Amino acid sequence: MITLALAGKPNCGKSTFFKAATMANVEIANYPFTTINPNFGVAYVRSKCPCHDLHLTCGHCVDGNRFVAVNLIDVAGLVPDAHKGKGLGNQFLDNLRQADAILHIIDASGGTDSEGNPVGIGNHDPEEDIRFLIIEMTMWVHGILDKHWTRISRMSQGKGTAIQQGIADVFTGLGITMEDVRDVELKLKLDLVHATIDDLIPLCAEIVKISKPMLIVGNKVDEAPGMLRSKLATQKVAFASAASELALRNAAGAHVIRYLPGDTEFKIVNEVTLTAIQKSGLAKIAGVMTQCKGTGVQQAINRAVFELLDMIVIYPVEDENHFCNKKGDVLPDAFLMRKGSTPHDLAFQVHTDIGKGFLYAVDARTKMRIKENHLLKDGDIIKIVSAAK
Repeated sequence: MITLALAGKPNCGKSTFFKAATMANVEIANYPFTTINPNFGVAYVRSKCPCHDLHLTCGHCVDGNRFVAVNLIDVAGLVPDAHKGKGLGNQFLDNLRQADAILHIIDASGGTDSEGNPVGIGNHDPEEDIRFLIIEMTMWVHGILDKHWTRISRMSQGKGTAIQQGIADVFTGLGITMEDVRDVELKLKLDLVHATIDDLIPLCAEIVKISKPMLIVGNKVDEAPGMLRSKLATQKVAFASAASELALRNAAGAHVIRYLPGDTEFKIVNEVTLTAIQKSGLAKIAGVMTQCKGTGVQQAINRAVFELLDMIVIYPVEDENHFCNKKGDVLPDAFLMRKGSTPHDLAFQVHTDIGKGFLYAVDARTKMRIKENHLLKDGDIIKIVSAAK
């Protein structure tokens, strides 16, 4: 399953975002380092379910919307010089190893300093927080490479390809290949054969970009001064109000409103049951949603999965005529797969044995047989025919 990590300085609203996205019970407070150990939960990406267009009832979506699970990690807050051990130091950075992509949560209101201490709305520049996380991650990767650089240089015997492979081997856990290292070397016009460890900081920055794609999320947008919002908008920051999302999910759970994560508006079920304070709070949230086309929480998760990781949703079935499995369950599964995946890739994702015994696939919409190297599209419904039983 895909794993997203929430990163950022202390007290920027990461834990509120995490709770809103997962409805997990986590501690939330207005002071630094509320989160010490990482929190693990399940969030969901929202996608249009094919059952709507096919006039089917699948029983696995809500009003034609399919929610596909992803892992979400809320790690401890990061402060400048964490790679040197400041704050919770490398514990934070090591927790990011398992993440496929990162949602960098920043305090768009400018109300907390670089270490998460409250300083009053608009008194801190959030752009500083964007820069320092990239620096910390770069230096974390650089520190890992530093531990191996002498050995790599010695064993390569002056051969560039051997150095490329040596660096790739160090970062195998980050999904870095020899080809990635070669491409970065050419892009930066580096000479790895004669480089010192300090020369490799730019290379480490590129490794971070390749291995940990990142979306900047400007949280607390409901409190952000217009000047800061305009400034952050130029950097394509995704705005969000995690507190608003959490309030809406709680209200929906109590049947006070009708709301699905990712909706651009909500509907009050019975206004006479609301207090004046509740009405005022919901009105404020409605204003935020009008400006941001939602609270931004679900939108950020969707962007991370569908844009940063370039994923599509595929629906495997066993009966292409009724779009179901052997038990008659319509569209029982929804898999997230990388764009460019093939039916053979899908077969392996369903089960290793099915992948090994793959014969061919059928497009359930057209009933046409498709080849194993056919490129799948978002929303495809596919039957896999395999020699495996």
